[in-house]
Amino acid sequence: MEAAIDRILSETRTVAVVGISDKPERPSHAVARYLKERGFRIIPVNPLLTEVLGEKAYPSLSDIPGKVDLVDVFRKSVEVPALAEEAVRIGARFFWMQEGVVSEQARDRLERAGIPVVMDLCVKKELAKRGR
Repeated sequence: MEAAIDRILSETRTVAVVGISDKPERPSHAVARYLKERGFRIIPVNPLLTEVLGEKAYPSLSDIPGKVDLVDVFRKSVEVPALAEEAVRIGARFFWMQEGVVSEQARDRLERAGIPVVMDLCVKKELAKRGR
């Protein structure tokens, strides 16, 4: 798993943050801010928002123009299989389920599509562990 995480973090430039909040105290906001401060391009995905952290927000993954390297998910586990299908459709390179987000069904679908997946870990903590 560590090798897969290293690869994802080293090859990712653009991160779609699904379920991002505009409230600074929420984990999704803090993680997105951390990523942005470290040079990643973040794309907020939340149908209730128009902008977060100075970036245009999109209602869904399918609405994002251009390519996405990493789909970073802050949603309930039950919603993740549909997000995994959407990630496959848009050609995302990697898929990350944040702490507390677990879906074997989504993981199996992503792996069948050849998309490396991380489940139940925090991307911010994994970057910090690696000194980034």
